[in-house]
Amino acid sequence: MNNSRFNKNIEKINLDWTTIQSEIKVKLGTDIYESWIRKINFVEEFNNYLLLSVPTRFIRDWITSRYLDQILQTIKKHKKEIIRIEFKIIDDDANNDEKSIDLKKHNPNGKISFIKDSYLQYNRIDPNKRFENFLIGSSNKIAFEASKKVSENISYYNPLYIYGGVGLGKTHLLNSIGHKLNESKKVMFISAERFMYQFVKSIKSNDMVKFKEYFRNTDVLLIDDIQFMNGKEAMQEEFFHTFNALLDKGSQIIVSADRPPNKLSRIQERIKSRFSGGLVVDIQKPEYDLRRKIINYKINELINLYSDNLNISEEIQDFLSSKVTTNVRELVGAINRIVSFSRIYKKLPSLSETKIILKDLLNLNDNIVTIDSIQTIVCKFFKISKNEMLSSRRSRYLVRPRQTAIYLTKILTTKSLPEIGREFSNRDHTTIIHSVKTIERLKEKNPDMNDNINKLKNIILYNKENEI
Repeated sequence: MNNSRFNKNIEKINLDWTTIQSEIKVKLGTDIYESWIRKINFVEEFNNYLLLSVPTRFIRDWITSRYLDQILQTIKKHKKEIIRIEFKIIDDDANNDEKSIDLKKHNPNGKISFIKDSYLQYNRIDPNKRFENFLIGSSNKIAFEASKKVSENISYYNPLYIYGGVGLGKTHLLNSIGHKLNESKKVMFISAERFMYQFVKSIKSNDMVKFKEYFRNTDVLLIDDIQFMNGKEAMQEEFFHTFNALLDKGSQIIVSADRPPNKLSRIQERIKSRFSGGLVVDIQKPEYDLRRKIINYKINELINLYSDNLNISEEIQDFLSSKVTTNVRELVGAINRIVSFSRIYKKLPSLSETKIILKDLLNLNDNIVTIDSIQTIVCKFFKISKNEMLSSRRSRYLVRPRQTAIYLTKILTTKSLPEIGREFSNRDHTTIIHSVKTIERLKEKNPDMNDNINKLKNIILYNKENEI
C-alpha cells in the first residue's frame, strides 16, 4: 500500500525538459546553449536517473566533460531523486521525418536541396552572405564579376573555379550565387568534406542510388574547398561521373579551392583538366583601399546592430588597414576585438592598447619579448642599472622601475608568477602580485604613469621609442 502511494507521488512529479533547458540556457549562456545543450533531447526518466540523447559521440563527450555537473544540478532542483544522467547516441536517421519538416520550414519553396540526414545542416546557404554585402576591390573584382555573370546566365562559365587563401571571400561568393539562382533554379551547396561524408555513409548503408540522385538531380552544384578531396580515389571517381552528368544536362558547377587546379595535390588529372576547362579566377589578399572599406562597413554594421557610439579613431582605422593584411576574416576579427575591449572597459582603446589587443595578429614574432629585454628597456628608460633593479634595495627610485618591469613582464609574456619571481632575484610570487596591483592602481590615478607604461609597451613590442 505504501509502495503504491509512493509510486503515485513519483508519477505526479514529471520533469519538464523544456523548462530545464531554459534554466540551463540562463546558467550557461546563449552561445553554449545553442552550440551544445540544444542538441540534447529527453528520452526517458527512470527511478534515479535520466536517459537523454545526443546525435554524436563527440557531442556527448564534450557535454559530459564540461557541462554535466551544471545540467545535473539544474535537474536536481526539480527532482532531487535524480542522481545521474546517461546519454544515448541516436543517429540522425531516426529523425528523418523531423528533419524533413525542419528543412521545409527553412526552405518552403523546396528549391534548395539538402541531404536529409545532415543533422549539422552544414550545407545550408548562409543568408548573411550575398552579393549586396560583398565589398569589391581590385583584388577580388574579377571573381565577383564572374560570379555575378554565372548567377544571371548559368553555364556561361562552366565550371567556374574560384581559388584563393583562407578568409578572402570564396565561400561568400558561393553563397551569393546560391541565393541568386535559388530564385529560379534547384541549388545544392555543400563542402567537399561533407560530400565525402555523405559518400562514405551511402556506401556503408548500401544506398549509393539515392546518393547519385541527390547530387545529379540539381540545376546548380556549389562545392566549397575542393582540395579536401585529395587522395580519396573512390570519392574522386564518383565526383568525376557526377561532374560529367551535370555538365551533360546543362547544370552549372561552381567550385572553390585554396589553390589553382594545376596545384591540387593527389587529385586525378582528368578532374583537374575539367576544372581548367572552365573559367579559373583567383581572389588575392585585399589591398589597402579594400581593407579600409571593410573596416568602415563593419563599424557601421556594428553601430546599426548595437546602437553604440563606436567612434574608432581614424588613426586606429589607418593602423588596422596597414597592419592586418592577411585576409578579410582576420580584419573583421580585429575590429570585433576592439569593440569587445570598448564594451568591457567602457572606453575605446588608444593606439598602444590596440597594439596589445591585436599582438598575435601583428606578426610580433619578429620582435620576441623576453624578460631580459623588458628589464633592459625599463632600466634604460628610468636610467638605472640592471644590478640596481634586481638588488634587494628598497629606495623609491628603484622600487617603481622594478614594479614597472614586473608589471610589463606579467602582461606581455606568458610566464607564471613563480617564473617571473625567479627572474627578479628569486622574489616571492606574492611580491610579484603586489607589484602588478600597485602599477594597475597607479595607472588609474596617475596620468604620467599611464603614459610611461604606454611608451614602454611600444618600445618593447615595436622598438619605437618616439611613439605613444
